[in-house]
Amino acid sequence: MCGRFAILSPAPELLAAFGAEGGGEHLAKARYNVAPSQQVPVLRNALPRVFAPLRWGLVPAWAKDPSIGNRLINARAETLAEKPAFRAAYRARRCLVPADGFYEWRREGQGRRAVKQAYFIRRRDRRPLALAGLWEGESFTVVTCAPNALMAPIHDRMPVLLPPEAWGDWLDAAPRAPTELGPLLVPAPAGELEAVPVSSLVNSPANDGPSLLEPLTR
Repeated sequence: MCGRFAILSPAPELLAAFGAEGGGEHLAKARYNVAPSQQVPVLRNALPRVFAPLRWGLVPAWAKDPSIGNRLINARAETLAEKPAFRAAYRARRCLVPADGFYEWRREGQGRRAVKQAYFIRRRDRRPLALAGLWEGESFTVVTCAPNALMAPIHDRMPVLLPPEAWGDWLDAAPRAPTELGPLLVPAPAGELEAVPVSSLVNSPANDGPSLLEPLTR
């Protein structure tokens, strides 16, 4: 799954990297521990290309209770075209979510000594990531896929990280068939990423600061 991430790059760099025309004010502050239900700057497949704040946790148009979004922070790539909560958005309302890395936890040890070790996964070259997402109204979800070789020992899912050459297709404002988009939803190359063990401070959404990214020494 993808339950936490960080947005650290300065607004001008993210605007340039994503080819966005506005919305930099929503990127003005570095965020080290973005969590579900929070407002997040997202680039929707609409013109003009601007970052707009959406709530993390997709609320389908037919939902009577907006709290359903708390259960829809992620969408499995394999079933987007089938699930009622996602299939309409998959065809017509796609987005990119900027991030400089995401967190995942690995269970380590046995029995009472077992702990969940947090890792921060980022690009080796420190360039920002583009998480594939779907949006509906003022909400969004992050699309996940099977793990690559780096992620497999940590977790059985990872966010879909779209390369720049796929952004145009994903952000096409026209409806697209699942057969066209499905090939984009694959694990990112493991060699492009690194997983850094970090402290348990990230476990609480109340914690937000550079200390969350300090590599854990063992």
